[in-house]
Amino acid sequence: MESRSLAREVALLVLGQISKQNIIKYNPLSLEKMLDLGLDTLINHWREQLDECAIQIELAQEELSKTDFEETEKYNISLAREYLNKSLKKSESILNVLSDTFELSRLLTLSDQENIRLEAMNRIDLVVKYFNEINDSLDNVMEGWRLKRLPCIDQDILRLAYIDLFYLKTPIPVTCNEAVNLAHRYSDEQGRKMINGVLRRLQN
Repeated sequence: MESRSLAREVALLVLGQISKQNIIKYNPLSLEKMLDLGLDTLINHWREQLDECAIQIELAQEELSKTDFEETEKYNISLAREYLNKSLKKSESILNVLSDTFELSRLLTLSDQENIRLEAMNRIDLVVKYFNEINDSLDNVMEGWRLKRLPCIDQDILRLAYIDLFYLKTPIPVTCNEAVNLAHRYSDEQGRKMINGVLRRLQN
């Protein structure tokens, strides 16, 4: 994994643990503290994903319990299959993120870790410094939607992309590709579509 991409991901995970109400009060972080905050974000992310899996399984069980009535049996079984498929997809996503997390922790112990920490901190500092400005700019291209209505991790993916485009002058294709990669790892299909749409409008 390229160090800049890794720094961007670390920044995303750390931002997930910085209270938006107290964002101006945070202090520069050590690598160890950044890892702790990042892992907290991931644990919360896995918990949410697992809760969604549990809901889908419960819905499938409810539909299967209704199959005593012959006239609705096929419909109920079809719904149960749909719920179980959703749960399996979520489970697969969680396993992929778990695998990536082990790699993330390993890479952060390499000799380049200080450069990664500094790069991640620079991105976090910029998001914190220009937090309100970034939010206003993103709201302006949301087309009838508001940034605060998105899941927190989707908001932070967009904030980091904004930093890349307008403060770090990262090329547009690289910025979009990195944001999409993060969305594939940490968001769902609806979130990915929203992030893609906002990035397209932001470029203009």
